[in-house]
This record gives sequence, structure tokens and C-alpha cells, in this order.
Amino acid sequence: MDRLRNAQRRIFGSEESEGRIDASYEPLEGGSEGLDGEPIEHASHEEFSWIDYSIFMLLGIAMLWAWNMFLAAAPYFQHRFESDDRLLRNFQSTELSVSTVGSFGSIIVLTKLQARASYPKRIMASLMINLVVFVFLALSTRLFLGVSAGVYFVFLMILVLCTSLAAALCQNGLFAYVSGFGREEYTQAIMMGQGIAGVLPCIAQIVSVLSVPERKSEQGAPQESSTSAFAYFLTATVICTSSLVAFAYLRSRHGSRERIKHILDSDEESVAPGETKEVPLSRLLRKLFWLGGAVFLTFAITMMFPVFTGQIQSVRDPLSAPRLFQPSSFIPLAFLFWNIGDLIGRVLPAVPALSLTSQPRVLFILAVSRVIFIPMYFLCNIGGKGAKVNSDVFYLLVVQVFYGISNGYVGSSCMMGFVEWVDSEEREAAGGFMSLCLVAGLTAGSFLSFLAAGS
Repeated sequence: MDRLRNAQRRIFGSEESEGRIDASYEPLEGGSEGLDGEPIEHASHEEFSWIDYSIFMLLGIAMLWAWNMFLAAAPYFQHRFESDDRLLRNFQSTELSVSTVGSFGSIIVLTKLQARASYPKRIMASLMINLVVFVFLALSTRLFLGVSAGVYFVFLMILVLCTSLAAALCQNGLFAYVSGFGREEYTQAIMMGQGIAGVLPCIAQIVSVLSVPERKSEQGAPQESSTSAFAYFLTATVICTSSLVAFAYLRSRHGSRERIKHILDSDEESVAPGETKEVPLSRLLRKLFWLGGAVFLTFAITMMFPVFTGQIQSVRDPLSAPRLFQPSSFIPLAFLFWNIGDLIGRVLPAVPALSLTSQPRVLFILAVSRVIFIPMYFLCNIGGKGAKVNSDVFYLLVVQVFYGISNGYVGSSCMMGFVEWVDSEEREAAGGFMSLCLVAGLTAGSFLSFLAAGS
């Protein structure tokens, strides 16, 4: 009977317990069992290393640095598009759409190409692409300043598309690569690094704006200078170069061993050297339905915040307010508060008492409930037209921080917990699948953001 029950579990992915069948969500304690009830042995976990943890955190920073850099640099781009009202109004939503569509398409292709995938090479390629993009952005603040808004818009969208490809390569490669180490802590390090990637670009943007003399337009409104933008984009090249060096060191630390190659399955079916066993997406969807859905909804809802944040101004008069509350620095300040909340949320799942990785349906419900933050933006000073709640504290601390916390907590919980619901040999493909769900959510949310842009 034990053999028959174990066979049923392997065939139908379910287990009878207390008189009912719990179809697909049962954590896998160390993987599957054989037909005789014996556990299938999997490779032991790597010993935890703070050096590896720190490197994965730095790679997480590099993964989303370009994304957050484009968002935080909104005041500079507004300055470049001020001569064209249509571009000024829609450039941020277009930027989001180009980025997410590029990432989504790339992720789909990369997920299909599981066999013979070299994930370290994908990570290296992504860092090199971003480095080239950052150099071009820095040069654009010094050269060809007289080009039209339309020409600069095309240039910017090409760079955004390049960074979307880099983000797809990095997400697909890094989550697959780290899964081979078998430690949730390293995945959490990547997620925390992504949170830090939201905080540091905003700080760099604010410092670069405040460190150069203030400029005024003909109407007296403050503007951001090309000098501050140059320093800001140059900082990004330093981060990317550091990540390249750190990842090369990580590879050298572990020699030539392939961290993402799996052991033989229960039938001793071998995978050809240099080739990764392909896992059907339908199987991953069945096992990760709630977690994948939670990730999708979390980031689809999150995509509303960049457009609102780029439009909302301080309730103070920009002509007489301290420089920190003028649009050129207040917008990155608002991004900073959101990303501080996001960083806090990404750290919380590391506390065992706050972990919900074993409760995928609860995470799905929390993801849906985040929609409540969207109407809260309409209480703030959108486009300088006045606020129903006349308080910067309400906007920065209540709306931005808690919206960010909810994003970081739900997103990180899903990305940390998926390894509990798949077999050991499926972890690599499951990492790519969860990245696909994440980018799909970003893509859907980016198109919905045009509604926010027109509000």
C-alpha cells in the first residue's frame, strides 16, 4: 500500500490527507520519493558564506540599477522633453512599456532555451550591456545637447530597450544560477540587493542635484543641470564595473564546478554534459500557480507608482520651498521613500516568524489587496493641482513607504519560497519561470500605467 500511495503522489502530484485531496500545494521536503518510498538523494547544500551572500547582493543591486536609475532621473528627462508637451506627458509610461515588453519577450525566449544554457555567461553579458548603456547616457549629458526632443526620445528608448534585454539576461541567469547553491539566504540577498538598487540611485540623484548650482527656467521654475545628470550616470558605471569584478571573483572561488547541473533522477536518466534538462512550463504552472500569480499581480499593481511619483509635487510652493522640496529633488526623494519601504519589505521574509513561504494562497490574497494604494495617490498633489490631503508626510510616509513595504515583502516571499514547491532538478527552470511571471506582471502594469499618465 505504501508503494501504491507513493506512486499516486508522483503521478498526480497530490496526497490524500485527512479524507481529502490537496491537489498541488505540498512542500517538498528534500525532493521526491521513489516508488518504494525511499527518498531521492539530492546534492547537499553549500556551506553558507558571507562573501557569496555579499556578492549576490551586489548582483541584485546591478540587476535593477538601470531600471531605478531611469525612474529617479525623471527630472532630467523632463528637462530634455520640455519643448514637446506630448513627449513630456507620456515619456515615462512609454519608457516603462518599452522596458517591460523588451524584458518580457527576452524572458520568454530565454526560458524556452533551457537546454545548453550558460547562465554565468548570461549574467556577464547583462552587466556588459548595462555598462555600455551607462557610458552612453553619461556622454549624452555632454554631447549633442542641441538635438530635438524627438531625437533624444528615440535615443533614450533604444537605451531603455538595451537595458531591458540586460535585465532579462540577469534575472533569468542569476535566479537560475543561485538556485544551484540550494540556499534561500542567497536568493534573499539578491532580493535585498534589488531593494538597495532602488534606494541608492535615488540618493545619488538627490546628492547630484543638490551638489551643483541651482538653475532656473525662464519662468523661474527650478531645473536639473546636465552636470548633476553626468555625475549621476557616471556613478552607475562604477556600480556595474564593481559587479563584473565581483562576479568574476565568485566564479573563481568555486572553480570550474557547475552550480546549476543537477544529479541523476530516480531512473538514473542522465543529462548530456553541458546540457540542462528541460522542464515543461505546464508542470511549473501547476506547482507554482499561486506563487506565480502572486508575483504577477504584485508587480502589475506596483507599476502604477512610477507614473504617479513622477507627477506628484510637494504641497509647498516650488518657487519658495527649500531646494529639497522642489521637483528636481522632491521626485527622487519620493522614489527614495518608496524604495526604502521596498527594502524593508525585502528584509522581513528573512525573519522566520514573518515568513509566508509556506502559505502561497495567503501571499496571493496580499498581492490582490495592494490595489488599495492606487486611489490613495489621488489624495496627493498630482501635477501641482492641489491635494485633498495637504501633507507631504502623508504622501511620503503613508503612501510611498507602505506601498513599497508591501511590494518588497510579497515579492520576496514568493521568490524565496518557490524552491519549497518543486523537485531539486526543477529548481533551475522554476527560477526562470518565476522571473517570467515577474516580468509579465511588469509588462501588464506598464500598459495600465498609461491610464495613470492621463489622470
